[in-house]
Amino acid sequence: MSVLTRDEAQTRAQLIEARHYTVDLDLTQGDDTFDSRTVIHFTARTAGDTFIELKPATLRSVTLDGHPLDPAALTENRFPLTALTPGDHELRVDAAMHYSRTGEGMHRFTDPADGETYVYTQLFLDDVQRVFPAFDQPDLKSVFEVAVTAPEGWTVASNSRNTDHTPDGRWTFAATPLISTYLVAVIAGPWHSVRTEHAGLPFALHCRRSLAPHLDADADEILGITKDCFDRYHEKFDEPYPFDSYDQAFVPEFNAGAMENPGLVTYRDTYVYQSAVTDTQRQTRALTVAHEMAHMWFGDLVTLQWWDDIWLNESFAEYMAYQVLSEATRFKDTWTDFAIARKSWGYDADQSPSTHPVAPDHEAVPDTATALLNFDGISYAKGASALRQLVFWMGEKDFLTGINTHFTRHKFANATLADLLDNLATATDRDVHAWAQSWLRTTGVDTLTPTVTDTDAGWTLDIAHTGGRPHRITVGAYDQDLVDADTLVLRERFELDVPAPDVLVPGASAPDAPAGEAPEAQGAQAPTHHPGRRPALLLLNDGDHTYAKVRLDPTSWNTALHSLAGIPDAVTRAVIWNAARDMVRDGQLPPTAYLDAARAHLPHETDLAVVQGVLAFAAGQVADRYLTPAARQRALATLADLCRDLMRRTEDGNNPGLRLVAVRHFISAATQPDSVQDWYDNDSVPGGPLLDPELRWSILHRLAVLGATDEAAIDRELTRDPSATGQQGAARCRAALPTAEAKAAAWERLFTSDDLSNYLFTATAQGFWQPEQTELVADYVPRYYPAATALAARRGPAMAEAAGHYAFPVHAVTPEALALGEQHLSTTDLTPALRRKLVDQLDNLARSLRVRTAD
Repeated sequence: MSVLTRDEAQTRAQLIEARHYTVDLDLTQGDDTFDSRTVIHFTARTAGDTFIELKPATLRSVTLDGHPLDPAALTENRFPLTALTPGDHELRVDAAMHYSRTGEGMHRFTDPADGETYVYTQLFLDDVQRVFPAFDQPDLKSVFEVAVTAPEGWTVASNSRNTDHTPDGRWTFAATPLISTYLVAVIAGPWHSVRTEHAGLPFALHCRRSLAPHLDADADEILGITKDCFDRYHEKFDEPYPFDSYDQAFVPEFNAGAMENPGLVTYRDTYVYQSAVTDTQRQTRALTVAHEMAHMWFGDLVTLQWWDDIWLNESFAEYMAYQVLSEATRFKDTWTDFAIARKSWGYDADQSPSTHPVAPDHEAVPDTATALLNFDGISYAKGASALRQLVFWMGEKDFLTGINTHFTRHKFANATLADLLDNLATATDRDVHAWAQSWLRTTGVDTLTPTVTDTDAGWTLDIAHTGGRPHRITVGAYDQDLVDADTLVLRERFELDVPAPDVLVPGASAPDAPAGEAPEAQGAQAPTHHPGRRPALLLLNDGDHTYAKVRLDPTSWNTALHSLAGIPDAVTRAVIWNAARDMVRDGQLPPTAYLDAARAHLPHETDLAVVQGVLAFAAGQVADRYLTPAARQRALATLADLCRDLMRRTEDGNNPGLRLVAVRHFISAATQPDSVQDWYDNDSVPGGPLLDPELRWSILHRLAVLGATDEAAIDRELTRDPSATGQQGAARCRAALPTAEAKAAAWERLFTSDDLSNYLFTATAQGFWQPEQTELVADYVPRYYPAATALAARRGPAMAEAAGHYAFPVHAVTPEALALGEQHLSTTDLTPALRRKLVDQLDNLARSLRVRTAD
């Protein structure tokens, strides 16, 4: 399939204006294809040639201004429109289109729980051509009128209100305002729906019928969050919600977390919780609701002109979600979750070979294939961190004034970074253009290192700064409590501007950079002098308002190791845990020291997000990647002991979320089957909770890894839970069985048959590679690279992403495995999506080896 280049998009936008699409879809044509009939009215500004994108199963006819064109002119995914004359034109296309099993285009899913079938569209970034023909680029906005013919008993929804529904299953929808092609959406199936009205608009939730009891249980919460965020956005934004309805559909086998289709947001239906969840998980769902609603303004009302400005969509939606949720709902501690869980995604991505600026130069995003790779921790977490720093630096009032000017000037149109900066500049005397140059056009993570010196007059703070950005930070000074030495009390917080260094130190490089990398600018903040004795703990970036790695001076680090759980503010504790995490990754703190700190302080931690974030890094990175196999066994024992402490702490039932986290991590840390087999057999953890399907599959998976179960037990569990998540659990367990036969069968399903949907592929890949089974699967490591390369070429970018992310042999942490992967990268032509994932995976592998060497 040909990808669209930026130059082609600019040329086409200069030539034509897409005025109106009429899209007629017939979903009654069988299990493999659906009919797509489209009429496009467009205007040619001058005479010229162009093309339309389309990827049909069968192209039956194409008519331009009443004149038939030869369907055989379709080349790959492009149909040429030649010798256009200036003026208005009508293009009619009749085609049969393939359903998808990979979450792209029109995805089709049959629910194993009841046999019902559902379809939905996911047209981002350039997949509209899998459903109907289009001038598929974000700056050719148009009006869309959609009609769908569906089987009897199905419900259909689209971006706008349904205007007609006939007995023969035909659904017609109102014309949309001007929107981009990638934002058109349709869902169809026997959905269970919950409907209400708010602010004069119809609101609705939709899910599969088999999930109806679970959606009904949470509908009030989800709709309450939706309404609260809707109202808060209207307090912040001058422009009202720009569409005529607000539907939220929880759809199966969805690749992303959610998609901001105007009027019809789609979410992965794992957000309809079928098993017990923590309050942090509920907050994550609420954040996703707030994020997608922010897109109604950032992305849908005002849309990027080209994909180099995706931060205008994602970074703003990310920042606004955390801020608005903390202001408008019961979830008041969202920024703690951002600090401990989300921000590390940005830090890690920004230290990988594939890093890129938050706002890349035009030349860095030459086509849609490149653009698709940039929906990552940079565009989301780092971009949101940069915006939080911008708001802290310029003030929220001025920031919102500039944003509202931006909406007013560009509503229902497209905008660029330059447009946004100009609009922000109208609201402040700060030099936002210079700020953007240093923050949005650069890569890498700055490091701030304090030196605290005692003097006769008090104490002095010096800050060494490696990197290139200015920072406005809060510094926290803490003393040990006079009564309880394990508790710290805040003495003072003060704000400080740390300017960008202007001194290049010859031969210097970032602390985590491999030898030989280009030097970075280094400098020192002018010393600040403070009266009194030095604090027991001095913390840079207290409050987490900037994006930088911070170090602690030796006295502060010793205080943190002793009294971390006794720091009163959760965000402050998260900043310190992040500092420890960065030091482990940079080879400056032994991984076992991180585990020791977790063992000492997590039993006393009160914030669930902090507990989850620390345990996730301790288990997924420290134990599984950064330690040798022998040391890993000791680490798992430490984690199991820690989880036992957390379970003892929650025996009274007052903190079920913390207990659930402890139970989950205890299961994954089990090294002997007996410790969890009794739970499985008795269908309960002593003292609670009862085992729900998620916990039963988790235990069975761990038993499979340890060789303590078999295919028959997996089949029995699948009979008990035949749902879609049950099918995934069974696939994960079968692939985890430690036998040559099980591994061979899983490999066949992954890389040969092509029968697995995106979710079943992921589940099988998650089961296949296990740290306990490195010898068993050693022969598959060299087979992975050619197999993944061939699969990516056959099955497209979504499956390439899954193959690079989930099917990569992450636990083969050896120099030989690294050399094998690097050789493949240097000698093989890879699809962009797979190459990007392999580059980052191999960099993580190299980091794991460096950490092991340093340890």
